[in-house]
Amino acid sequence: MQRSDLMHAEKIAEALRDAEKALAEHGGVENRIRSATRAVERVIEKASGKRDPGLESLERAAIEMAEAQVVINSVAGDLDMDPAGLEVVEERLFALRAAARKHKCEVAGLPKLLESFVARLKAVEEGDREIENLRAAAAEAREKYVTHAKSLSQKRKAAALEMDRAVMAELEPLKLGAAKFTTDIKELPDESWGPHGFDRVAFLIATNPGSAAGPLIKIASGGELSRFMLALKVVLAKAGSAPTLIFDEVDRGVGGATADAVGEGLRRLAEDLQVLVVTHSPQVAAAGEAHWNIRKSEVNNATVTSVDRLDQEERTEEIARMLSGASITEEARAAALSLIEG
Repeated sequence: MQRSDLMHAEKIAEALRDAEKALAEHGGVENRIRSATRAVERVIEKASGKRDPGLESLERAAIEMAEAQVVINSVAGDLDMDPAGLEVVEERLFALRAAARKHKCEVAGLPKLLESFVARLKAVEEGDREIENLRAAAAEAREKYVTHAKSLSQKRKAAALEMDRAVMAELEPLKLGAAKFTTDIKELPDESWGPHGFDRVAFLIATNPGSAAGPLIKIASGGELSRFMLALKVVLAKAGSAPTLIFDEVDRGVGGATADAVGEGLRRLAEDLQVLVVTHSPQVAAAGEAHWNIRKSEVNNATVTSVDRLDQEERTEEIARMLSGASITEEARAAALSLIEG
């Protein structure tokens, strides 16, 4: 109940109490009416004995006053307000409003807020048990992770040995027979573990006998790196690869017999996959099944790139140009045809 409603009810109760008091003063209105009625009756008896209308009015008034007294007493009893009880209600109302202001919500929202506080308190009280449950779950998860990671590591090491042998076999035709390729697998510290296990995998090479092995990307020169990557691609393609591989100047830094070896490696790789090669080497170009010529030209102050597939004669001319330069000789044409025919 709001404070205004309480004050209104208290005023009504006070008015009813005043009415009761007024009715009870000097013996009460009802008693005074009864006394007046008896006096009139004595006068009538001495008179003609006829019943006077005034007497009947007094009797009705007495009856109605009695009924009014009953009603007032009943209502006053229902609305009787204890000042101490009103004070308690007011204090509680003030406390609720203060709590709502403190927590920045409406008074009606306090029950829901209390529920959230109870839930949070329960979480705090049961926190130790929850922490123990989480520790147990973490230990179980770690145990499973280590089991699977060890299994994966063993499979990696077995696959690495096979890959190392296969890559070494590809290096000889690529004129890297003196080089040594190895796959280095080491376990990482706990904080570096990830979804792919706890191994660090690196490709190490030694390009000269007796030299220390080092990371492929740091040790190999430009031409060597291209050939090492080609050897890796050839080996990995046998275990599954993308359907199309693109090499951009894989023949960089090589020529002569080495370029022939690179072309042969690409040709064998193309037996299982689609291989696209951007090259300036005639040996590599001659190893392909199709030859596309890419040229840039200026048209209306704009650079235009054209791509044309060459027929057999055009292909021979282009490879001859790559062999001899701007001036194409019959010897260059014969060499180009020899390269194409293998």
